[in-house]
Amino acid sequence: MTPRTDALSREVVDLIATVVARYHEEYEEAAAKHALTGAQAKVLALLTLEPVPMRRIAQKLKCEPSNVTGIVDRLEARGLVERRPDPDDRRVKLAAPTPEGRLTTARLRESLDFAREPLGGLSTEERTMLRDLLRRMLGDDAG
Repeated sequence: MTPRTDALSREVVDLIATVVARYHEEYEEAAAKHALTGAQAKVLALLTLEPVPMRRIAQKLKCEPSNVTGIVDRLEARGLVERRPDPDDRRVKLAAPTPEGRLTTARLRESLDFAREPLGGLSTEERTMLRDLLRRMLGDDAG
């Protein structure tokens, strides 16, 4: 694949960077409204998909396992997360959201308006095209 360094490609990259920066800014603000750090909110959101071993959380967040331990400790102290033994390997601890943790994640997700509002100005066809193009950029044509 030939790298694109033309003006249009640079503009697209700059626009994507702006979208990402705005999303992260709003995500941090939304997390703070729920007395969470951005990292805590990301861990909580990750755990709502399934209970996850601490090491895998660190891999997904690209951070040290000791950082994840601190994040999970704080979430556990607030009653948002619990640790459970892995049924397949009792030496491994899984982090899982409590009902309150799931509720907090749902509320946080609902409070994120950044993407929802601008996307609302696009037609269904435009949103579908944008989704498909982003998937293609990420090498995920199947979705």
